[in-house]
Amino acid sequence: MTPPPPCFHSLFSHNILRRVRSSSHYSRSISSISSSSSPSSPISAVRSDCHHHQHQHGIVFPPRHPPRHPASPPHRHSTTPATRNNCQSPLTHRLQQHEDSRTFATKTTMAANAPSQHPFVLSHPSEVDHSPDRSPSRGRIVCITSGKGGVGKTTSAASFATGLARRGHPTCVVDFDIGLRNLDIHLGVERRVIFDFVHVLQKECTLSQALISDKKVEGLSMLAASQTRDKEALTMEGVEGVLEELAGRFDYVVLDSPAGIESGARHAMYFCDDAIVVTNPELSSCRDADKMIGFVSSCSRRAEIGHAACSPVSQTLLITRYDPVRAEAEESLAIEDMKDLLGLPVIGVVPESKDVLTCTNLGKPIIAMGEEHPAAGAYMDMVDRFLGKEKELRFVTPEPVSFFKRIFG
Repeated sequence: MTPPPPCFHSLFSHNILRRVRSSSHYSRSISSISSSSSPSSPISAVRSDCHHHQHQHGIVFPPRHPPRHPASPPHRHSTTPATRNNCQSPLTHRLQQHEDSRTFATKTTMAANAPSQHPFVLSHPSEVDHSPDRSPSRGRIVCITSGKGGVGKTTSAASFATGLARRGHPTCVVDFDIGLRNLDIHLGVERRVIFDFVHVLQKECTLSQALISDKKVEGLSMLAASQTRDKEALTMEGVEGVLEELAGRFDYVVLDSPAGIESGARHAMYFCDDAIVVTNPELSSCRDADKMIGFVSSCSRRAEIGHAACSPVSQTLLITRYDPVRAEAEESLAIEDMKDLLGLPVIGVVPESKDVLTCTNLGKPIIAMGEEHPAAGAYMDMVDRFLGKEKELRFVTPEPVSFFKRIFG
């Protein structure tokens, strides 16, 4: 149905107004307006009398702003009948909706940041902070994160969790990349995945059913991500409940965060006690890592609680795919450049290695290659530094070239 032309609306409105003015109700309203002494009574009298005349004679005035497409169905956020009867313009209504949404968001943020209303399903972060007079009440939550994709987060998470378990600490590594899981391939357990993280969140199975124990490394378990769901399945309450149960069973819970700052990454970094930021020696990777450092510092649960009640998230820098020869030739960023750029202490430097891809295809972490292997030794040193041991950085200077290699290449 096509809308009538504007001239029809004008003629119709003129005829309706002429009928109203000629009626006895209109005359009575004018006389009542003249006899009233209140400055606001004329407007009230005209409004009330016009509404009375409309209901008695079945007269409906056309809208001041007729819709451009009258035949289209109303929007699900359309105004209520009471709002439409007030003859409120669409622009005024949209401004009011915007103001209401801003007020609701402000109240929600204030309520979430209020210390008295903060729920603690997962115990208070201060209970796991290092203190000489008490032991931690639960395991620490460590997030392996980065802003850029492809820097080696999943490779590092698999080797880091394996190294912690080999050092005698029961460890569980959780894949937070919902819909694009790869951690099960790095650990070689892709055929054993029956239930996943989302199944636990939606109460379709228990956590014990979804956990996969590593057959090669004692004390290492994995919780796989869903391959068929999206990241909208993650909820703050559900993730907190799962992490609370995991932290009660394991000394360390390692979270393999997806790249970027979307839902999976935000849920992973929110509850962490420690954050290991992975980056490559290139400017774009460092810039994205710097963005993630700011998110961890400002948007984590420890940041919301405040530094007066608990210490901030401990953040360290892990440099992967480092080539000292290219760094010396100034073809890539050096270690000191990245430290100055990001302002974090370096927990490990993993050299470039072709064996990383081979180990991934074989379904075993690169740390399983042994201490003699450069990349495996670098990951083992990283684990020791995380546990508090002092170790110098290895594989950060070019190897000396022998005389015969200089001649024959």
